[in-house]
Amino acid sequence: MHTGENHSQCKVCQKSFRRKYYLTEHMRIHTGEKPYQCSDCQKCFSDKNSLTRHRKTHISDKPYQCTDCQKCFIDKNSLTQHRKTHIRDKPYQCSECQKCFSYKSRLTEHARIHSGENPYQCSECPKHFHRKSLLTAHLRFHTGEKPYQCSECQERFCSKQSLSRHAITHSVEQPYQCSECQKCFSIKSSLTQHTKIHAWGKRYQCSECQKCFSQKGCLTRHTRTHTGEKAYQCSECQKCFSQKGCLTRHTRTHTGEKPYQCSECQKCFSEKGCLTLHIKTHTGEKPYQCSECQKYFQDKRSLSRHCSECQKYFRDKRSLSRHTITHTGEKPYPCSECQKCFRDKISLTQHIRTHTGDKPYQCSECQKGFSYKSRLTDHARIHSGEKPYQCSECQKCFSIKSSLTQHTKIHAWGKRYQCSECQKCFSQKGCLTRHTRTHTGEKAYQCSECQKCFSQKGCLTLHIKTHTGEKPYQCSECQKYFRDKRSLSQHTVTHTGEKPYQCSECQKCFRDKISRTQHIRTHTGENPYQCSECSKDFKLKSLLTAHVRFHTGEKPYQCSECQKCFSVKSSFIHHIRTHTGEKPYQCYECQKCFSTKNSLIHHIRTHTGEKPYQCSECHKCFSERRTLAQHVHVL
Repeated sequence: MHTGENHSQCKVCQKSFRRKYYLTEHMRIHTGEKPYQCSDCQKCFSDKNSLTRHRKTHISDKPYQCTDCQKCFIDKNSLTQHRKTHIRDKPYQCSECQKCFSYKSRLTEHARIHSGENPYQCSECPKHFHRKSLLTAHLRFHTGEKPYQCSECQERFCSKQSLSRHAITHSVEQPYQCSECQKCFSIKSSLTQHTKIHAWGKRYQCSECQKCFSQKGCLTRHTRTHTGEKAYQCSECQKCFSQKGCLTRHTRTHTGEKPYQCSECQKCFSEKGCLTLHIKTHTGEKPYQCSECQKYFQDKRSLSRHCSECQKYFRDKRSLSRHTITHTGEKPYPCSECQKCFRDKISLTQHIRTHTGDKPYQCSECQKGFSYKSRLTDHARIHSGEKPYQCSECQKCFSIKSSLTQHTKIHAWGKRYQCSECQKCFSQKGCLTRHTRTHTGEKAYQCSECQKCFSQKGCLTLHIKTHTGEKPYQCSECQKYFRDKRSLSQHTVTHTGEKPYQCSECQKCFRDKISRTQHIRTHTGENPYQCSECSKDFKLKSLLTAHVRFHTGEKPYQCSECQKCFSVKSSFIHHIRTHTGEKPYQCYECQKCFSTKNSLIHHIRTHTGEKPYQCSECHKCFSERRTLAQHVHVL
């Protein structure tokens, strides 16, 4: 007599069974035991029925045929279940969502979505599944088992579904057609998902932005763009991703796996999309045509990211949108402060910072602020010394890409810009413009603090630092700071003692190029700087500037202690030291200190006995120029 009681209960998941036999089979889900093995292919199964069904796959004979579609089956049960697809009878309905199913087992599996029940647990990891087939497929990730092999390329797969998707890469066939819109698909599951768009529309709506989707999975992935959730983490580098597919593709960068191979040239690819595009290079297929310029493209992405006006291609749609405005001339973003208009929102945001003074990007080394992130990136290379941009012609390296771009023009075009006044040539138009100002005397850049004017913007920038006290360049040896990179480079040589610039006439060496250029003029007698008042010539521009002040009477340097004024900066600095008592120049022989460098040089000659100044008449030598002048005067 059957009472309907459950006599056998699973100790792992507490599920109950009417017969001990069913419990024994169920326990194999937890233990992973598969005692039934196929004698043909050695595949193992947990129950006898599964083995029986599997053995029929080795038998080519399929005696049971469907009278409706002539499809054949191995056993009668499979035919019976198949016939229900023609009858469309779905007697099993879900009480939660009213969805109907042809088979009771499908309803049972579906009900677990509502209840949250996941009775199938992986023995390797704590992951649970609501369907046995999902657990079986998951276990293969642990065991590495790939029982499904492609007959074309012999590549193996964990699941039959993956093999089916892969098989399509060998064939362009799309056998599944939508009865509503005649769109064709290569995979049946893609057609199933597509038909839901016609049947139900886009019924899944995002609560944040109200965007609608036809599939719940698409909504779930979209929601992560609002929450920022990245649930999939790479086990190698801990980088996180919002989608499983992105993680799968990223993992291949570590493993080097390229599972997609071209049948024409055997080239391999890590992504299916890359293979699809590559195949078109063999076939020459360009199915996508632009309605504006009638140009054909191999893929939809290239079509959507090209400019129909100039055929230029862009990496993303945002860059294309910004570029398109250059053809229309449209500037839809006006500044509320000065009414200046801009083509895109980013340019407006950056411009507004010139009004607010906002500098959100700060250097971690020297705390200097910047309006643009790109400026901070360029600035950071001053501290790191990094020069990632190299010229392919001469291997010279640069810290800024624009500097490399300008430099390459020298190799490509030479010095094509010539000054009409002195015929000097330049590689850049900007350099010619700056040079021309030395002839015209134009000084277009004015300091807002002291109203001093400059011919070059860079000179004004350096000058402003004298007001702000900013010195962003630090010497790694003595930690002294400098206003510009050039001053730091000149200072660094004092530690190394390096003098790489040699005079070809007398072999005297110099620390920097400018000092050598100035020295060479002592051999050539060249005095390129002439006074417009008295026509006196000078070797150095600084000497001409100081001389001109004798004509104008200008004395721009004033002592804050005694209000005495000076026309030359060096005289002003020397004077300041009379108040401070500073003597920064020390003799390495006797440690005596001096307030000026010239005094130290003259003093050192008392130790070395050097007398560089010689009388042309009697060839007598002197240690100082002043003493030679007195001697000549007596003669």
